[in-house]
Formats: sequence, structure tokens, C-alpha cells
Amino acid sequence: MITYEFLQNYWWFIISLLGGLLVFLLFVQGGQSMINSISKTEDEKKLVINALGRKWEYTFTTLVTFGGAFFASFPLFYATSFGGAYWVWMLLLFSFVVQAVSYEFQSKPGNVFGPKTYRAFLFFNGIVGTFVLGVAVATFFTGSEFTINKVNLVNLGASTNVMSGWDNSLHGLEALGNPRNWCLGLAVLFLARTLASLFFVNRLDHDVLHERSRRYTLYNGIPFVVFFLAFLIWTLVSDGYAVDPDTKIVSMESYKYLNNFLQMPVVLIIFLIGVVAVLWGVLGTALNKSFNKGIWFAGIGTVLTVTMLLLVAGYNNTAYYPSYTNLQSSLTVQNSSSSEFTLTAMSIVSLLVPFVLAYIVYAWRVLEKKKMKLEDLAEDGHAY
Repeated sequence: MITYEFLQNYWWFIISLLGGLLVFLLFVQGGQSMINSISKTEDEKKLVINALGRKWEYTFTTLVTFGGAFFASFPLFYATSFGGAYWVWMLLLFSFVVQAVSYEFQSKPGNVFGPKTYRAFLFFNGIVGTFVLGVAVATFFTGSEFTINKVNLVNLGASTNVMSGWDNSLHGLEALGNPRNWCLGLAVLFLARTLASLFFVNRLDHDVLHERSRRYTLYNGIPFVVFFLAFLIWTLVSDGYAVDPDTKIVSMESYKYLNNFLQMPVVLIIFLIGVVAVLWGVLGTALNKSFNKGIWFAGIGTVLTVTMLLLVAGYNNTAYYPSYTNLQSSLTVQNSSSSEFTLTAMSIVSLLVPFVLAYIVYAWRVLEKKKMKLEDLAEDGHAY
């Protein structure tokens, strides 16, 4: 029999998987941040932009799906974080909005701003979008400053009552004051740039860009590893936010996230497989000039690694969105989810997800039957 607890854990897994897919697809943003560095001539820039332009909608759609699924399955998180830390989320969403505008209008007739303006917007999205998302995810481990008014949760009809409140006037920007959050933000930024380099090696039919992309794989891969290891080790040796399974009281536990890995060996094994796959894709591409499949090793590895990391944040009696100013306000998979009826209905719809993924894979393969070269842009009626 499917229980309410199973549905809650099932939807945290779905959220974690969507998060992993989103981080992989950030290679589009990573590529945007390198347009002016990896390409020197106007033709090279157009080739890079059009290679990325065929994929930007995947990232945007996944971001919207991730947010929508979070809202539907864990509405209290949505209300607390999006309603409290709104400067962080507004900055993130703004960067993605200007991305969409830039791709659609940079080459339109009568463009009064010129392509350089829109490419600056793409650069902004590439840097800010990836970094801010990494910082936001880091708060799942480091905590935020908010208080949940549990009395008002059962009295939602009162117009003057609020469910949660942010405990400072920075509304999310205080996360930038924590160096551990910076570590994950920079790790996501350099991972996105690394994946973009691997993508260019795999997709572009251009010898000069090929050679530069292989070098940039290592240039970005090294700082990614440094910042990711810094965040990971720091998190594993730090205190974490544990939830008593009986009383539901939140308390600090030494080595909580390390204990989560050790107590969930399957998660640990898949996490390590993901890390190895990412390193294999990066090193194989950087050191072997005949190897051009690194994006798939690193991409699958990214999805596995991020998914398992998010499972560690929410499973095994852990508060996935902790409040360090009011421990008992911390959000868990159990106290922030939708009703059993809602989760059940959503679970039925989620059975269609494999078919949607199959269509995406099919469409991707159809669009990418051959590597992209400059001559293809002249034949493409929708070149960016």
C-alpha cells in the first residue's frame, strides 16, 4: 500500500532529479559566459551562440518545471523561500528572462541596441544565473534566517496572519555572507563552463574552437573541482540539522551529512559513480584529442551527483531547508509537503514523465544528427 510518507519521499526524489537535470543543462549558461573568451571572430561567436541557442529552451523549461514541482509538492518551502528570500529568486529569474529576450531579438531586423547588448545579457545570465542558483542550493545545508508561525498554519483564513517571516531585511542576500555558499556557487559556475566546453567539443565542426574548448575544459574543470571539494568537505565535517523521527524536534548533529551518506550506502555509491563520471569526461576530453564524448559522461555524472546530494539534504530525518535563527521552524520533507490527496494526484501525472523525457531525447537526436559548422548557419532559417 502506498503511504503518505512514501509519497513525500517520492516527490523529494523527483525534485532532486529535476535539480540534477537543471544543473546539467546549465551548460548553456556556462557557454554564454565564454562567448567572448572562447570565440574571437564574429563568425566564431555566431557559431557558438547558435549551438547554445538550440538548447536554451531546455534549461528554461526545466527551471520552470523544477519551480512548479516544488510549489505543488512542497508549498511551504515555496511560500517561505520565494516569499522571504525574494531578492535571490528575483535576481535569478531576471537573469533567465533577459536570456530569453536576448536569443530572440539579438539578430532581429531593426534591433536598435545591437548584438553586443544582448550578448552582454547572455553573459550576465551565464555568470549570475549559475552562481546564484548554487548559492541558493547551498542554503539547504547551511541554513537561512526565517521563522514559521505554526499557529497561523491552521488559521489561513485570517487576512492579517502570515505563515512565515524572514528574520532580516536582506531577504536572501545574507546568504552571500557565508563563504561555504560561495564555494558551491562558484563550483556550479565553473561546472557549467566545464560542461559547455565539453559540449562545444562534441557539437562543433570547427578546428580552432575545438582546440580552445579542450583547453577551457581544463581551465574551468580545475577550479570546479577545488570549489566543489571545498564545499563537500566543509559540509561533511560540519554540524547538520537533524530531525527526531518521533518528536519531530530539530537539533544540531555532528557530521550529520557524512552520517547520511554512510547510513544510505546506495546514495553514497551512486554519488561516487557520478563524481567519477564527471572527472572521466573532463580528463578524457582534456588529455585525449580523439575523445569527444566527454559531455555525456560528465552530464550523466552531474545528474547523479546533484540528485544524490539533494537526497542527502532531505532524507534520513534531515531538515532540507533549515533555519539557523529558529531551529524548530526548519522545513522537512514531512512538515512542508502538500496533502496526501494532492501528492497522490501528482504522482499519477508523474507517470507520464518517462514519455516526456523520451520525446526530449528523440528531439535532441533529430536536431543534432551532425556537428554544427559555419555553413549550416546560412541554411538555417532560424539562426540566432
